[in-house]
Amino acid sequence: MKKLIQRIKRLLQRIFKRFASNFQQTLPLINSRPLETSIPSVPPRWESGLVLVCSQCGNERSNSFHPTSKSSTASEDLENWLKSRLKFDGLWGEFRVVSTSCLGVCPKSGITVVIVSNRSGGNSPCLIIDPRSDRELLYSYIKQNKK
Repeated sequence: MKKLIQRIKRLLQRIFKRFASNFQQTLPLINSRPLETSIPSVPPRWESGLVLVCSQCGNERSNSFHPTSKSSTASEDLENWLKSRLKFDGLWGEFRVVSTSCLGVCPKSGITVVIVSNRSGGNSPCLIIDPRSDRELLYSYIKQNKK
């Protein structure tokens, strides 16, 4: 009886080893198949870039140039200024300015901005912007990404 049990164990071990090796050989084939999904996708409206402005940076209330925005933060002021400037120059639509939550950079002073574009190839640096003195420099940097 002991011999029979040992034989069954060895046989089961061989079966499991073969199954495991066959499974590992077919695993890459499973992963290389394209995903079939029903998630719809649309091309974005912005052609030249997406400007992400961290809403957590500069959370202190700013002394804005605009009397109507006394309760806004420095990041909100920068975001609104960029939107207005892009609209004024007729570039709204090619570029989009979006407020985002924390980007994980957390500078001691300044606001984190990321410009995502087709030209960046997925490698977009985080820019630390002084919301007042660097506005024009940021805007010229954004316009460099124009298609």
